Amino acid sequence: MAAPVLCRLCPGRRWSLAYINRGSRHETGTPTGSRSSGKRGQSSGVQQPLITAEKPRKGEHEWAAVVGLEIHAQISSNSKLFSGSQVHFAAPPNSLVSFFDASLPGTLPVLNRRCVEAAVMTGLALNCRINKKSLFDRKHYFYADLPAGYQITQQRLPIAVNGSLAYSVFVGKKPSQLINKTVRIKQIQLEQDSGKSLHDDRRSQTLIDLNRAGVGLLEVVLEPDMSCGEEAATAVKELQLILQTLGTSQANMAEGQLRVDANISVHHPGEPLGVRTEVKNLNSARFLAKAIDYEIQRQINELENGGEILNETRSFDYKLGFIPEPNLPPLLLYDSVSLPAGADPQQVIDIDQIRKRLPELPSVTREKLIQQYGMLPEHSLTLLNEAGLLEFFQNVMKETRAEPKKVTSWVLNTFLGFLKQQNLAVSESPVTPSALAELLNLLDRKAISSSAAKQVFEELWRSKGKTPAHIVSEKELGLLQDRETLEQLCQATMEEHPQVVMDMKKGNPRAINKLIGLVRKATLSRADPTVIKEILEKKL
Repeated sequence: MAAPVLCRLCPGRRWSLAYINRGSRHETGTPTGSRSSGKRGQSSGVQQPLITAEKPRKGEHEWAAVVGLEIHAQISSNSKLFSGSQVHFAAPPNSLVSFFDASLPGTLPVLNRRCVEAAVMTGLALNCRINKKSLFDRKHYFYADLPAGYQITQQRLPIAVNGSLAYSVFVGKKPSQLINKTVRIKQIQLEQDSGKSLHDDRRSQTLIDLNRAGVGLLEVVLEPDMSCGEEAATAVKELQLILQTLGTSQANMAEGQLRVDANISVHHPGEPLGVRTEVKNLNSARFLAKAIDYEIQRQINELENGGEILNETRSFDYKLGFIPEPNLPPLLLYDSVSLPAGADPQQVIDIDQIRKRLPELPSVTREKLIQQYGMLPEHSLTLLNEAGLLEFFQNVMKETRAEPKKVTSWVLNTFLGFLKQQNLAVSESPVTPSALAELLNLLDRKAISSSAAKQVFEELWRSKGKTPAHIVSEKELGLLQDRETLEQLCQATMEEHPQVVMDMKKGNPRAINKLIGLVRKATLSRADPTVIKEILEKKL
């Protein structure tokens, strides 16, 4: 069975159980269990077995897939986590490297306050418990692109734990079918990014760029509560939107600001979870979904052919992998209750003050759209998921008298459709919110027909600088308002097509639609079909 079938059908049920056999798939059950997670050297803990609630049909082979994620988001900060080096994308190689980044003897780390605040804000937005005391560790293993030979991270006592991320996935072929899901967040930890290795095969050498070494990361560890690529990709996109809303990370996957490691295993229901494999450094939600579904199918094929799955991440051993970072004291945070009297606000971080600065989260914005405009949940989801689309919609609403549902339809169907066809971002659109609002106002006061409005929009897209009113005048697209003229055209059309008139009198519902179409054709689509129908019915 091809992997896309797994991806497409997974969101259709709430359960993670998959019965797979030559294209058939049924689901039941609910996954349980957890695992310790990290990167480069960590392993999973004991996972609990999944008990099946339904027997497979004859001829079907029963499998369950389990997916967990480790997401690394680059913190939006002018400088690195432990040094004053600047952070800029695509800067000349090794132009943003301090003595500490290069691990020169005698240099010491200085913690970046902005990175700590970003971690606390993200933890609060994701319903985490913020630890008032957290620790930094040295993670020892070979890093070709970290001169110190270790990474400073927070594995044993991270800054935030036990959160949750709610997201919605589309079900079936109709976009109106949504199912709400929640994935648990095990922990959020601060850590350094590594440098970048540039491999030159022609010269058989590897060059090291340390610009990225030491950049602050948020590692968000999701529990294995997902069962396919579509769920994982949707959860990542929701997290990306939250990070961007908070301003804690630009989360631009194309620039490597959001990277994902996926932990995947399959097993028979009622048996312990299978050996997991890890797919690392995925920087596209679409590729993440494909990679996970491919790996699920690969593991199933391997096991059904008598093979075994190899654990591609090494076992975690704190004695070998981690030691406390000796140059950094415990990170202490406070709230309004525990804040020391007379404490310097610049020297301490107050969790409650950060909580007050939290912006409106995407889930709240979507609910407001639904309440304010009577919008469908799936429409509010799309408005927020496309960068800049919500702002575009709101600007149109400020300048038009059209109903919100009509504005929503034009923005999501016509406007977004044109963007997708030409692979443009909202910011690159040749049609401004003001132009679309003017067009919808013309349509609302019946100055033009729906078909004429589409012609005007197409011309707006092609001819930047023109206004809808100018296009309507130039192409003579305004609706005919002279009722006497319309009555004459309707009479002439009826006389030219007596058989259609006879069919209409006999009660054929298609006949009147044909007459309406003939009259509109005679007017070059400049007549209101509602008015035409009213005149025809009166004449009959």
